[in-house]
Amino acid sequence: MPPIALSIAGSDPSGGAGIQADLKTFHQFGVYGEAVITLLTVQNSMELSRVEVMPADLVFDQLEAVLRDIPPQAAKTGALGSAEVVEAVARALRGHEFPLVVDPVTISKHGRALLDDRAVEAVSALLLPLAALFTPNAPEAAAFSGMAIQSLDDARRAADRVHRLGARAVLIKGGHLAGDAVDLLSDASGFREFPAPRISTRHTHGCGCTYSAAITAGLACGFGLPDAIARAKRYIHEAIRTAPGLGCGSGPLNHHAEVS
Repeated sequence: MPPIALSIAGSDPSGGAGIQADLKTFHQFGVYGEAVITLLTVQNSMELSRVEVMPADLVFDQLEAVLRDIPPQAAKTGALGSAEVVEAVARALRGHEFPLVVDPVTISKHGRALLDDRAVEAVSALLLPLAALFTPNAPEAAAFSGMAIQSLDDARRAADRVHRLGARAVLIKGGHLAGDAVDLLSDASGFREFPAPRISTRHTHGCGCTYSAAITAGLACGFGLPDAIARAKRYIHEAIRTAPGLGCGSGPLNHHAEVS
């Protein structure tokens, strides 16, 4: 039986982010992918013009159906849209033993808010205690830690604050910081850095979704957390480097990039 991974996230009709990116990434890692849809968007590489959040009971029922029949070896959350959906997801996942990667999609690539303050508080209170890994970028980590993040030293202090919310491990992604793209992992063993040369390109749509999906796929395959992150980091770097150049704005990555 193949390893199984579950994405709980929004839909991107342009295919670059959300459940579409997650499922393509799972497939590339040899993992059977499942998807629970939390919200629908109207977007392309240039703009996001509409967001429709699913009713919380519909999200809960999707999760119950999947977990009752084909439970995953690992799962991830992406854009959740509302405090009610966050609560439904936490209620459905509580008691399950598979690792959960929480990717706190608070703002779209186009700058539109996808989580309001109530939903951010719900993620902090309900999902982070369930998370094996929390994967914010620097602005998202700032929102959850309550402090500005402009350097790796700031990221270390922010990670300590986020740990107090319950997450067992925190990976603060360094794409928004100056210099090379250095991601910082904080877990029970201390701090570990995952560097990569920065690539100058506008084609980065869905990089956060894809990265967290690649980590989730690694966990579903049985890799330990540092190895799953290192493997995902190599994949996301190659996916950005070989992006196909689609769209007139921030285009999608190459989800067919080599997994090494």
